[in-house]
Amino acid sequence: MLKVGVFGVGHLGKFHINNWKEIAGIELVGFFDPDEENAKGVIEKYQLQRFDDADELMDACDVADIVAPTTSHFELSKAALTRGKHVFVEKPLANTMQEARELVQLVKEANIKFQVGHVERFNPAFIALKGYAINPMFIEVHRLAQFNPRGTDVSVILDLMIHDIDIILSLVNSNVKYISANGVAVMSDTPDIANVRIEFDNGCVANLTSSRISMKKMRKMRLFQKDAYIGIDFLAKKTEIIKLHTPEDKDVFTFDIETNHGSKTIAVANPPVAEGNAIKMELQAFANAITRHTETPVTVLDGYRAMDVAHQILTKIGNGHAL
Repeated sequence: MLKVGVFGVGHLGKFHINNWKEIAGIELVGFFDPDEENAKGVIEKYQLQRFDDADELMDACDVADIVAPTTSHFELSKAALTRGKHVFVEKPLANTMQEARELVQLVKEANIKFQVGHVERFNPAFIALKGYAINPMFIEVHRLAQFNPRGTDVSVILDLMIHDIDIILSLVNSNVKYISANGVAVMSDTPDIANVRIEFDNGCVANLTSSRISMKKMRKMRLFQKDAYIGIDFLAKKTEIIKLHTPEDKDVFTFDIETNHGSKTIAVANPPVAEGNAIKMELQAFANAITRHTETPVTVLDGYRAMDVAHQILTKIGNGHAL
């Protein structure tokens, strides 16, 4: 049995507790949270032991599940790593790039498993594309949310856009060449809405718009590549592929269009999207990596790269011009 300690039982931490309880081979040994209201609610609902000292919980568990505020990620992760504990830490990896760099080094030195909580990697709409050849040359992303004071301790870049940064970096097999960005703080002290353009060495361009002050919710990514368009709706859990028809295409809707080069047959496919709980799936994948001695699906380097791009964006917004 893997003994799991949960550090931080706010809104997301409670989801983690719910899902850990459904995963076989897991024993929840307790939680740490200095907030009395959060602690009281968890004790009443889950009858889970509260630890008043984070170090005591670290010593009592095999796995540290860190769902605390971003400002605590480094301190808690370092405490776990120096004790040889496996670590799951919510995104972003850390609060500063210096902290992130130190964590990367600590993970290299420790014989443990470390996973960053980029949950959209486990969104069923994204997973539906597994096995499909993806080589985008243009990407358009809109991630819009209604205002919620929770999460405003960091900018919209580190709160929302970092999900899409991570997905894009996992899809584009090339280094970032150039970033331009603009953002505005409206309801909080950090940018609440931002538009970003990322150019890669291979010619791919990604345009990202994130807002946490919108009237409606939207989480859509559109990928354009040679002979194909791929649409992912992370919110509605739908995926669409529109491409030139080939003999290998089966069970797809087709129609013909006339072009300057003659008639072309277009195939429209909606890959089956399985039902799935993304949080449970990422925690299960983490547990599997520990028990099967395999690499975690979202490594500390993945988390570092996403943070690095996010902080480059923040620098350019802060400077008021693209660099």
